[in-house]
Amino acid sequence: MTVIDFAAFIGRLATSSGDTILPFFRTSLTIDNKQPGRDFDPVTEADRAGEAVMRRLIKASFPQHGIIGEEFGNEREDADYVWVLDPIDGTKSFIAGFPVWGTLIALLHKGTPVFGMMHQPFIGERFSGDNGSASYKGPSGERRLSVRRCTALKEATLFTTSPLLMNDSDRAIFEKVQAEARLTRFGGDCYAYCMLAAGQLDLVIETELKPYDIAALIPIVTGAGGIVTTWEGKPAQSGGRIIAAGDKRVHEAALKILNG
Repeated sequence: MTVIDFAAFIGRLATSSGDTILPFFRTSLTIDNKQPGRDFDPVTEADRAGEAVMRRLIKASFPQHGIIGEEFGNEREDADYVWVLDPIDGTKSFIAGFPVWGTLIALLHKGTPVFGMMHQPFIGERFSGDNGSASYKGPSGERRLSVRRCTALKEATLFTTSPLLMNDSDRAIFEKVQAEARLTRFGGDCYAYCMLAAGQLDLVIETELKPYDIAALIPIVTGAGGIVTTWEGKPAQSGGRIIAAGDKRVHEAALKILNG
């Protein structure tokens, strides 16, 4: 099967997870901490319910496929086709009532992300990509996504979810890039990568990402003409320290600082 053959099914996953998650948004939620005694890493019944419904659909339709999920672990992760699921990327925004979160759905083929979607059911937006192209569908209609040109780091708008999520060493390095950028803003989680693909910003730098945080976003950014790597310039689908840029010149300039 080709990626096109999976497109309708991925749409079903997005619709089903959105229908499951949305009734929980801006309500009183039971919030658990995945890391008691450490940094606050929240999870809610909405996260678990959203992933559970996607897993059920995948197992019913493609029982031979693998699944990597944030809430319920990994199954058959050595299969040729593997689904990577993050039911709510941006749970901290979700529990605060801000709509800067999304459901991330990625399809890997032999370890490489070949399709990704970010679905925001509250706003009704979907960003998707297959490395070769990327598209947007939402209240304002449908269109192809394309990154914008940015010739130098001094002209770039830089995003990170929060520098407080970085260790001291990585934060100090990030601040060197921040000092060179024209504008730096915080927040966004998955939305920052989608706005990069849409040509609204130029650079996203993060650390300590898991595969389910980034796998779906890679085909969206690259499909729009951007680039996503680790800080070392390696493939990003396994997570870690990640840099995404719309223009290769900005990517190269930031990498030099990150590895300086």
